[in-house]
Amino acid sequence: MTHADVAKTIADLKDKNIVLLYAFNSSGKTRLCVEYKNFTKDPRTGDHAGIYYNAYSEDLFQWDNDEENDNANIRLKVVPSSLNDFHSLLLDKPENIADKLAIYQPGYKFELVPYADRERGIEAVVFTTNDDTGTQIKISRGEERTFVWCFFLALFEVEDWSKKQNAHIYIDDPVSSLDDHNLFITAQAIHDLILSNYKSKKVIISTHHIGLFSVLATWLAQLNDKKKKDSGPLAAYVLSNQKGVLNLSSTTDEVFLYHLHLLKTLQKASEEKEVYRYHVVLLRQVLENVASFLGRSKWGSVLSDIKVPNPDEVANVINSLSHQSAFRLQYNKLSGAEEGDFTLVLKNLVDHYQFKLN
Repeated sequence: MTHADVAKTIADLKDKNIVLLYAFNSSGKTRLCVEYKNFTKDPRTGDHAGIYYNAYSEDLFQWDNDEENDNANIRLKVVPSSLNDFHSLLLDKPENIADKLAIYQPGYKFELVPYADRERGIEAVVFTTNDDTGTQIKISRGEERTFVWCFFLALFEVEDWSKKQNAHIYIDDPVSSLDDHNLFITAQAIHDLILSNYKSKKVIISTHHIGLFSVLATWLAQLNDKKKKDSGPLAAYVLSNQKGVLNLSSTTDEVFLYHLHLLKTLQKASEEKEVYRYHVVLLRQVLENVASFLGRSKWGSVLSDIKVPNPDEVANVINSLSHQSAFRLQYNKLSGAEEGDFTLVLKNLVDHYQFKLN
């Protein structure tokens, strides 16, 4: 398959309004997003059918460091584009961006700077310290990515844009530069966006981050009917690129393809002592995959197989930590006892089934 073939395949999924793509590195996710945009254009007018967030979206923001004045008026310039036509609501209600940003707990304030002719949209964004000095600052690369992401989340809600191009929302790799601490927050934002839109339009999410893919797949799976194969709005795929030839595989067929990526992610987090609550969601998914492979309906039985002491108690801990609502206000690492349970289950799982992760 080519990128154009994959784009057509996704577009032809008429009964699947939620499409999750886990794409291996160098598989061309951004190119696929562009191919999808081109494939779905109105052939008569060339108008876009949907709205997008991808690497090109981030390129619309460039720093003006004001070096000749010792950075006194440093600002993030907004490159003029067709999106400037939809900036008016953001200028009138900057709190729409602030509301999206608040969950990330930013350590700065921001101000949208319009052109002299406000109809031209936003010219730049100025960031200042949270203290009373109001000193203009340059935020970090990670903070910048988070701000741009929240800017677009707010822009998605501008009706002039979202209703004019209402066929789909395509989001490509929103967490490529975000740290693990923020991954769940972003997953929750995407989850909320999907639930608000999937009944009226297609929502496509592509990512190289196995954690984001798996958490979203776990949460959204409940929208499908488990008793009927291929029923429901969710379709989840693994996209790979072998010497220029793309392969699009359903995760139902490739469940033991990406479980190794999950285990590698979990092992790295454990080794680096950077275990967050969302890692428990991934651990539970691996346990569910193993149980399914063994023909069992309950993943807790795997804990007994791998000789975890007090398996029922540990299962309750995993259930509690992997419940979606537990994450809304808890983004920090696991406690010492919770991390101990996590590490033990992971070690016993890898040792018992002799998974080869290197």
